[in-house]
Amino acid sequence: MSSHKSHKSHDNQLDSILNDGLLWVDVRNPTREKMTNLAKRYSFHELNIEDCLSKIQIPKIDKYEDHVFVILHFPTGINDSSIPRISQLSIFIGLDYLITVHQGDLKPLVEMFDICKDEQNKEYRQIMMGRSSGYLLHTIIDALVDDLFHILMKIIGNLDDIEDAVYDEKTEIAKEISMFRREITTMRRVLIPLKRIIISLTRDIQKFSEEDLAPYFDDIKDHIDKVLDTLEESKETIEIYKDTDFMLSTEKTNKIIAILTVVFTLSIPITIVSTIYGMNISLPGSDVNYFGSYTMLVLLLTISVGLTAAMFLYFRRLGWIGRFSRLKT
Repeated sequence: MSSHKSHKSHDNQLDSILNDGLLWVDVRNPTREKMTNLAKRYSFHELNIEDCLSKIQIPKIDKYEDHVFVILHFPTGINDSSIPRISQLSIFIGLDYLITVHQGDLKPLVEMFDICKDEQNKEYRQIMMGRSSGYLLHTIIDALVDDLFHILMKIIGNLDDIEDAVYDEKTEIAKEISMFRREITTMRRVLIPLKRIIISLTRDIQKFSEEDLAPYFDDIKDHIDKVLDTLEESKETIEIYKDTDFMLSTEKTNKIIAILTVVFTLSIPITIVSTIYGMNISLPGSDVNYFGSYTMLVLLLTISVGLTAAMFLYFRRLGWIGRFSRLKT
């Protein structure tokens, strides 16, 4: 028969679960008062307590004679700016206890603890906590790593949207590409240290379990490798899209500049002719009066249109005008 007790510790008012002699304490939104009480009860090092209260610690493992202290980072989802938020999980693990310290935004961990605390889920609680503190730690980390696949699906979905937008001339996608690259970099910056910690953790916590934990943590490492492989493929793909977008944008810009250049060049004759005949001096043909008061206007238009038409035919012969038409279609 398994014994279970869900209570709040009398000295620090922290949620805890006792099952078959294994105590799981979950500290959400830690305060100095809560962590100080824990330190007194379990003789934790004050530097580890400070690490739990700080949000800027790097992942690490501190080994002591009777317990191990671990800091892990996990992405907790994608916010409105498409950048995963990073949450810190601090863990104290001993022979008969496991203490998790976090900000409450690690949804799989919160849900697992709440289910185990429910009196109606004795079978689930026994499966999660009935073996050892080392196995419970594996179960927690495994749930958090599996949640990475949900975030990965969102990243892949964003990649598909970027692929469609890259070839849409009416859509500017440079910012989205930059944000996506930052998203992948953030994920890799979390997962690479996590993999290293998992490999080391397999050896360090074996003393807290009679069962061989290596296969379980190897399975976690394999899941992390799959996520990393997918991120690496996404990174290579987004680099291709970046180069493609740059090439298409450059071609579009060059086409616009070329068309404007040709239009400006074709307008040069009429500009020059109108400037010359607009001067208040007598010029050849100024005394001709074939069309009455419109004679100078007709003469100006004839010369300008003739020169412009000649330049147009010359550009078309060179293939410039035809090339723009082909690019447009």
